[in-house]
Amino acid sequence: MRFGPAGNSDRFYAEGYKTSEQAPQWLAQMGLSAYEYSFGRGVSLSEEMAQKIRQKAMEHHIAMSAHAPYFINLANPDPEKRENSYRYILEAAQAVTRLGGERVVVHVGAVMKLERSKALRKCCEGLQEAYKRLDDAGLGAVRLCPETMGKYSQIGDLEETLDFCLLDDRMLPCIDFAHLHALTGGGLKETADFERILDSIERRLGMERARQMHMHFSTIEYTQAGEKRHRTFDETAYGPRFEQLAPLLHARGYCGTVICECKGTQADDAAKMHAIWMAQK
Repeated sequence: MRFGPAGNSDRFYAEGYKTSEQAPQWLAQMGLSAYEYSFGRGVSLSEEMAQKIRQKAMEHHIAMSAHAPYFINLANPDPEKRENSYRYILEAAQAVTRLGGERVVVHVGAVMKLERSKALRKCCEGLQEAYKRLDDAGLGAVRLCPETMGKYSQIGDLEETLDFCLLDDRMLPCIDFAHLHALTGGGLKETADFERILDSIERRLGMERARQMHMHFSTIEYTQAGEKRHRTFDETAYGPRFEQLAPLLHARGYCGTVICECKGTQADDAAKMHAIWMAQK
């Protein structure tokens, strides 16, 4: 199992580090082995910098992944907007390949003014079209990871996300446990709540894909509409808690990647999860 942060934490910059090229060594010194590069606001990474990060990641055994732009909405009926979504996915796939990774986390879409069933169909069609374009571009080895979302207005509850992954064997789910916690009004309180999620993934996708899945984990604040903001592990009033998930992942032989999205403390909190994980052995 690999652990790491989404982007660079506050402490990274507070200690005087300047660029993501320096992140792999810094993370390795903390015992971490994964790093998710965020292209949330658009893909803007030079070939030169990508190669520098890739080299450092290889030197320090850091597995790279990427988060595609937040602007993607494969449910959008506007042809131009859909074309933009395909372009964002393609650009993110090109970037993660340059970084030496293969996983691209994708926010698939939002309901907008459509019926949810129609929005879902358009998202399914969009993911299939995205893979056709990746194949045509020689990027068929990229694994798109549809993410479970934290707001009711977004496409991607647990079952919807698993449905997407059934469209193509290359896809892995990005199970964001904080988002599921927010979407269920704080529903991940007991070990049994996490068991039900893992059981569902294993039943729908099979144990091999389930064990490899991409995960996001943080604590989260939510409202009746769902996700409000990510919090930190030290803010103990917020859930979910990795202590309840780690024993299940270990007992079932999971070997995927866990990315921490805690606000500002993502590297330190990733290290805490790694320590919890190591305590299971």
